Amino acid sequence: MRVRSGSPANRLPASGLTDAGNAGPSAIETPRRARDDADKSDDRDRQWGEGSAKSYFIPAVDIVVLDVLLNQYNVHVRDKEPSTFDSTDANLHRGWVIDSDPFAVNQVGHPYQGSMRHGFARSAGLNYWWALLYDFLGSAAWEVAGETSPPSLNDQITTSLGGSFFGEVLFRMASAVLGGGDGEPGGWRELGAAVVSPATGFNRLAFGNRFDGIYPDRDPAMFTQLGIGARHSARLKDVGDLSDLQRKAVIATAAMDYGLPGKSGYEYTRPFDYFHFEMALTSSSNAIPENVMVRGLLSGEAYKWGDRYRGIWGLYGSYDYISPELFSVSSVALSLGTTAQWWLAHSVALQGTALSGLGWTAVGTIADAEEDNEFSYGYSPQALLELRVLFSDRVMLELAGREYHIGSDFDTGLGNENILRGEASLTVRLWGHHALALQFVASRRDADFLDLSDVLQDVGALSVLYTYLSDKEFGAVDWRGR
Repeated sequence: MRVRSGSPANRLPASGLTDAGNAGPSAIETPRRARDDADKSDDRDRQWGEGSAKSYFIPAVDIVVLDVLLNQYNVHVRDKEPSTFDSTDANLHRGWVIDSDPFAVNQVGHPYQGSMRHGFARSAGLNYWWALLYDFLGSAAWEVAGETSPPSLNDQITTSLGGSFFGEVLFRMASAVLGGGDGEPGGWRELGAAVVSPATGFNRLAFGNRFDGIYPDRDPAMFTQLGIGARHSARLKDVGDLSDLQRKAVIATAAMDYGLPGKSGYEYTRPFDYFHFEMALTSSSNAIPENVMVRGLLSGEAYKWGDRYRGIWGLYGSYDYISPELFSVSSVALSLGTTAQWWLAHSVALQGTALSGLGWTAVGTIADAEEDNEFSYGYSPQALLELRVLFSDRVMLELAGREYHIGSDFDTGLGNENILRGEASLTVRLWGHHALALQFVASRRDADFLDLSDVLQDVGALSVLYTYLSDKEFGAVDWRGR
């Protein structure tokens, strides 16, 4: 998919009309030329992030309106106490706390709220770092004035950082949808982009052609997978109070790799010029969603070894939410690492990512992610290794492992917790873009508490999925001979 830098409807060519019977311009030609010049000047103004297509004021208003609507929703639907000038003044003088809102509210709801703020700023033509500032200030304003409870440190971290990582991925994906066809985006593409990034869709609709330019993506190498199928929880250990677990469930998955290394001429000069996104939704009430994971290159550069190896390395930002039936873990992290592709043979490629870093992580036994709030926060060393072997255009083998460790020096004093998650999948392309995938996911929580019984929870789930592939060669980038 190629994203263009402006809406084709705005690229109006000059007419170049002349009076064939005269050496000079006619009386009609002069005003026409002036109008054409004005049209071209107006077109330049409407290129994404340039001239009138850039605003610092509009996203600030967007964010205030969003927060007011959320505040009123909390008051009238969730029966929350309304915010007042007195509660705001009190919060300004209170210290920041670690709150105990339900896990899904803190770890999914707040990052998504942050992603909306990010989308407002990005769709108004601001760059990533400006949008991150809006995320941070918007989150702080919400903590102080949007709620009557004391301002929450964990929300500030998760909403601003997690929201910026999540929001940037959604904005880039929405831009890819808008630029995924020929000509001006039609109604279906506009609707699709709005579903992916509602903030982007709102600004494009509310402000007419002012923000109708499409983010210049520089034509990255992309690979998308969409799947639907059935899942069976083959192993459940230490179920505890979860007596209503559903071993069988319907599952839907989505994954996207954006800016895969190796494409000639593509540069990594902006945050998230490379990113990976994946999500799984299930019909189980204890795993909605089962996971949402994003990671992107914040700052780095490309490198190569010989003729067969291309890669990128640098500082990555990540947001993870994982809820495999028995427990939940969620983290916002900064990591150092690399993403690369190596041609092992003429038609066999190895793609992979290795990361190691430090995150802000929440973990706990969650019987009901919308109600339960018995979980702890802490700084956590963490690591990721993900490998993908591509056998021509027929078979893809994927292996991934990640680990989160919360130590007693950093959490609430309860002890040490270690989370391991491993994934293995085999995808076989049947015909065209259609494939069949077999996937096994294992998640393990080992908690060593100081004054409570230790916890060892283990989940293993097997899934069979129909998968649609955007690329018949599984996203392999071939630079050889170019």
